Amino acid sequence: MIRKLVTGAVATGASMLAATAAFAQNAAEAVTEAAAEAAATTAPAAAEAAAAVPNPGNNAFMMIATVLVLLMILPGLALFYGGLTRSKNMLSTMTQVGGAACLAMLIWVMYGYGLAFGPEGNAFISWGKFFLAGVTTDSTAATFSDEVISEYVFISFQMTFAAITAALVLGATVERLKFSAAMLFTAIWLTIVYFPIAHMVWAGGGLLFEMGALDFAGGTVVHINAGVSALVLAMFLGRRSGYPAEPMPPHSLTLTLVGAGLLWVGWFGFNAGSELEADGTAGLAMINTFVATAAGALAWMVTERLAGHKGSALGFASGVIAGLVAVTPAAGNSGPFGAIILGIVASVVAFFAVSKLKSKFGYDDSLDVFGIHGVAGIIGAIGTGIVYQPQFGGPGDGSTAMAAQVTTQIIAVAVAIGWAAIGTAIAAFIVKLVTGLRVTPEVEYDGLDIGEHGERAYN
Repeated sequence: MIRKLVTGAVATGASMLAATAAFAQNAAEAVTEAAAEAAATTAPAAAEAAAAVPNPGNNAFMMIATVLVLLMILPGLALFYGGLTRSKNMLSTMTQVGGAACLAMLIWVMYGYGLAFGPEGNAFISWGKFFLAGVTTDSTAATFSDEVISEYVFISFQMTFAAITAALVLGATVERLKFSAAMLFTAIWLTIVYFPIAHMVWAGGGLLFEMGALDFAGGTVVHINAGVSALVLAMFLGRRSGYPAEPMPPHSLTLTLVGAGLLWVGWFGFNAGSELEADGTAGLAMINTFVATAAGALAWMVTERLAGHKGSALGFASGVIAGLVAVTPAAGNSGPFGAIILGIVASVVAFFAVSKLKSKFGYDDSLDVFGIHGVAGIIGAIGTGIVYQPQFGGPGDGSTAMAAQVTTQIIAVAVAIGWAAIGTAIAAFIVKLVTGLRVTPEVEYDGLDIGEHGERAYN
């Protein structure tokens, strides 16, 4: 009996121990499973939090690139344009460039950034973050490799693009456009033309972005946009008094060449900075900005000689700009030799556009904004679909056929041309009703420096 009791107790105890062990094992498994689930939930959040810290090197690189783009505007573009005008319009030209750029900066932080890169949107426009709502020193913007930079730095960088594009347009209308008209036009044009095109090309969800159009640093957004808009505004405004019968040579090619040099230097921020981080692609954009520009400058002068003229300083400066414009969409999308080809082709075609189109069609694009920025921009944007391919040294892997990519590029160019032309016509019509476009004949004769600003460039 005792044996039976002991045996039963032992058996009962063994059963209890087994049950306790099983319970402990189940509990341990539950704890382990919960811990694993918690880890799976918190690990990405922790990784995301770690990834959201801006890289100081990339931040510094983008801050320098932003300041370089500002150098392109003031003093670069202002001197380049100012030197090309007659001396009586030097200050008015520089003031319009500076005024348009400053107005663009203010509009950008009020609502332009939200319309171009807001958190909500569709294929044509975005919204949100108006007056930079929600942007703090801790907020970030993602780069192409999923690193991040400070959102304030990204906002500032893109702000300079809006500023220089607005200023570029006014080169076609100098010596006759009112300052008040220039400012009102800039505000309307940015709102209905620039911000939507920037969203369509560069923002996720944008029409052309989702189509796979390539535009590394602004072939469509900046140059085609500015060139086409300049042509439409010039046609609305009409020719300068005395054009083309009266000679209107540049008053200071020295200043124009200084401006061209500053534009070239600043363009490294424009192109290399568009990678948004200091990596190998930024280095590729940098070397392409050297060689395409050099090729464009020399190609223009050679074309002048072949056309029976002397190679000129003005031709050199024009070729520099044509090469820079052409390589802009391809800066990080081409090998160096593809960039050289783009620079040469764009420069030669732009030469004939400047020398033949204006006389044939009779429009007065004062500083050849369409002939250089528009035409070279179109060539660069379409040509990017070619030089992107690996056989031209581009970074493409060949998965997208050249014909398909070129077709996409042509569609992007067509959309940019159509949107810019229609939007500019609307903006010009509104300005004409509100302030009028042209200065009086007396002011045009005396010069806009005195008539619009009450001062002279040279006393």
